[in-house]
Amino acid sequence: MDKKRGFEIAKGFEDAKINLPKRSTKNSAGYDIEAAEDTVIPSFKLGLKPTFVKTGLKAYMESDEVLILANRSSNPGKKGLILANSIGVVDSDYYENPDNDGHIMFAFYNIKDEDIKIKKGERIGQGIFQKYLITDNDLAKGERTGGFGSTN
Repeated sequence: MDKKRGFEIAKGFEDAKINLPKRSTKNSAGYDIEAAEDTVIPSFKLGLKPTFVKTGLKAYMESDEVLILANRSSNPGKKGLILANSIGVVDSDYYENPDNDGHIMFAFYNIKDEDIKIKKGERIGQGIFQKYLITDNDLAKGERTGGFGSTN
């Protein structure tokens, strides 16, 4: 079978009993993604950096595809969790990069007055695979050399 797109366990999480993402219904666009470990997300204060919630996952896809990471629709209202970057963008060349093997994480801020605890196995977001287009005059030739935030 030729691999086109999917999820795998990232290095360092092989024994962590990570569940691979799945869709809840046949018409769901997103694959539900769980937290790989318990994580406390502190209440927001000015100057606070986002909290990265590990998934223990990496994703492979075709070169003209992207994995979009989206928040669960219930997170802001129920838990006060918002994504620091609005959406996450996981490029195809992030997979198995030399810095972190392509480990996917969600960057959250907590807008509630109290700290929020995420438990291992709790659904924290969703991943949506999409094709993307490039412009006629696109000249990108760079190669990824690292992991999270490495392309500046």
